[in-house]
Amino acid sequence: MVLGQALRYITSFISFALIKVLCHIFYRGEEKWLSDAQKSELKDVKLMVLLNHTSLFEPVFIRFASWRYVWLLARRLIVPGADVTMQRPLTGKLLKLILPGAIPITRKKDDSWSQFLDRVNDDTVAAILPEGRMKRANGLDKFGRTMRVRGGVADILQNIEHGKILFVYSGGLHHIQKPGVNRFPKVFKTIRVNLELVEIEEYKAYIENLMEEDRSGDFTRQVMSDMNERLINKIPQAN
Repeated sequence: MVLGQALRYITSFISFALIKVLCHIFYRGEEKWLSDAQKSELKDVKLMVLLNHTSLFEPVFIRFASWRYVWLLARRLIVPGADVTMQRPLTGKLLKLILPGAIPITRKKDDSWSQFLDRVNDDTVAAILPEGRMKRANGLDKFGRTMRVRGGVADILQNIEHGKILFVYSGGLHHIQKPGVNRFPKVFKTIRVNLELVEIEEYKAYIENLMEEDRSGDFTRQVMSDMNERLINKIPQAN
């Protein structure tokens, strides 16, 4: 069992490394830090939140990680993945290869989300795309509905006391691959991302202050509102 786990970690690291190298070859990168804390403190990250979900090619953001952090993610990253995506013959196998910590989640009222939350602990880095569905080129999801942030971030935060949140604000990837339109990604484009590190304790205190000001005891609603504000104000703008 230990050997099998080690092989999964190594396979994940090699997959991440290959993506990182290819992204350096075929894509330009523009990153901007919005916090004083930067890459040297990534080891303390317990929750990674990617906002502006536009493509299944978002693993390209590994381009901006240090090699040390790539190895850490290969061993500790856990990600909730839509079961319909993970059941696809090719996409599902690739995701499981790259992300051995990917956990299938249904949109039904079952225990799949609880099973994911049970995996969140001090030894993991939980990553989430709080919008749930991908934004299409028209700004809506694939069903033509308005994009909205869901409550997953709040659920995870209630399971974590210490460490940092890494906010990854995507500049969008529709210029590289449009879901349902382009089967293969375009190359020699620019990947833009804003990054921000926030202490979990400070973030929770900030949300609690919002709850007091709003006279609301709804932690989840305040977190969702904050995620929407960040989605509007902190993603990179095209030059």
